Amino acid sequence: MFIDEAKITVKAGDGGHGCIAFRREKFVPRGGPSGGDGGNGGNVYLVTDIHENTLLKFRYNHTFRAERGRHGEGSNRRGRDGEDLEIKIPLGTVVSDDDTGEIIHDFTQPNERFVVAKGGRGGHGNAHFASSVNRAPHKAQDGALGEEKDLRLELKLLADVGLVGFPNVGKSTLISRISAARPKIADYPFTTLEPQLGVVSVDTDKTFVVADIPGLIEGAHLGHGLGIQFLRHIERTRLLLHLIDVSGANDRDPIDEFHTIDSELAEYNSDLAKKPKIVVAAKMDAADPKKVQKLQRWCKKNDLELVKISSVTGEGLDDLKHAVVSKL
Repeated sequence: MFIDEAKITVKAGDGGHGCIAFRREKFVPRGGPSGGDGGNGGNVYLVTDIHENTLLKFRYNHTFRAERGRHGEGSNRRGRDGEDLEIKIPLGTVVSDDDTGEIIHDFTQPNERFVVAKGGRGGHGNAHFASSVNRAPHKAQDGALGEEKDLRLELKLLADVGLVGFPNVGKSTLISRISAARPKIADYPFTTLEPQLGVVSVDTDKTFVVADIPGLIEGAHLGHGLGIQFLRHIERTRLLLHLIDVSGANDRDPIDEFHTIDSELAEYNSDLAKKPKIVVAAKMDAADPKKVQKLQRWCKKNDLELVKISSVTGEGLDDLKHAVVSKL
């Protein structure tokens, strides 16, 4: 199951309390204070792991606590520090404060380690407060509380290229033909229910990563269809492939189809609609010549690159891959 949002609570360890103690040893008259300091509480770290690809485990486990520091002891023995807690998360996770909405950290590198909650400092024992005027202090310091935060985790897949278009326009078939990804393919809308990633190899020495997201329809930003909940996964991409169905079986106008999807992207994030695009005329094996000609003229007028493909016959797939590499 693909889960790309989660809310968790993290609690760093509290610091141990300082100790009040006095030396009681033979031949040591008036031994003085010997209370040790408390140990520091453990920190909570988030660490990216390339083997993690979903936030599913946070669906059932919401609270994570680091170990508290041990209390100080007599004979000036300092308490042991609490152990740090490491929580593994997928690459591409954005962590924000659930109360304020402030982004705390964006994890984009492998093995990235970031402290999200700091442990409390250990309190001082009474030996710390001894002075020339107060040789037997009867006070010690409590340990500080560790930080506690409610966090929102949001996974945004890391891909170079994003596929956008109406449902059943051929995005899943395309990614299955140019990469090793095997999404569900069927002749009805919304067969893709979760994002898919595929690695595409070009000329043996070049690769790029493609993200296929569930299809959009008019009003997606209002929650129609599957809504826009998956658009976050193409926010990081550098290039969009906008697939247009030019087959005779599709009664949509190709230009209207482009504008509908483009407006949904803009409603979600204005920067998303401004990304570089390649228009892809899909299903050329069953194309309507009038639609193809109309789309060609419109793309030329608007200075948009157009590539004609058929994922069924393989027509234009190499041209598309080289066009993507050139753009990237």
